[in-house]
Amino acid sequence: MRRAQTLGLSLLLVGGLSACGEGATDPPSVLEREEVIYADPSFSWVIQEIFNRRGCAASACHGSTRKAGLDLRGGNARASLVSVSSTQTSGVRVLPGNAQESYLIVKVEGRQTVGERMPLGWPPLDNIDLANLRNWIDQGAKGN
Repeated sequence: MRRAQTLGLSLLLVGGLSACGEGATDPPSVLEREEVIYADPSFSWVIQEIFNRRGCAASACHGSTRKAGLDLRGGNARASLVSVSSTQTSGVRVLPGNAQESYLIVKVEGRQTVGERMPLGWPPLDNIDLANLRNWIDQGAKGN
């Protein structure tokens, strides 16, 4: 048991140190968030929460430093994503109604040909977060 606790603590410390940068916080445990896939997720309640929880909106990532010109802080994220051209490719960050071709999905799934899979320094999005991002885009990337 003690070895498992030590290993868990070590992994937590390594994960925290390899996060995108200062201002990023460790993701909460599975029990701290509701694990639901929504057919038509709310941007403000579901999608923004993913960006916040996964460190994407942290100041050193796509927060105040706006890496790649992308601002994922609350109140700015949707306008910085929807129908906005990517700075890395000829694609669009979020193409409403088409998650498969949206560069945001390409990046979080690790299908990009330029740069790294996002979120940088964090584990890949789980199926629930990924499904909610895809559903939000496929339903028109609304600002609800």
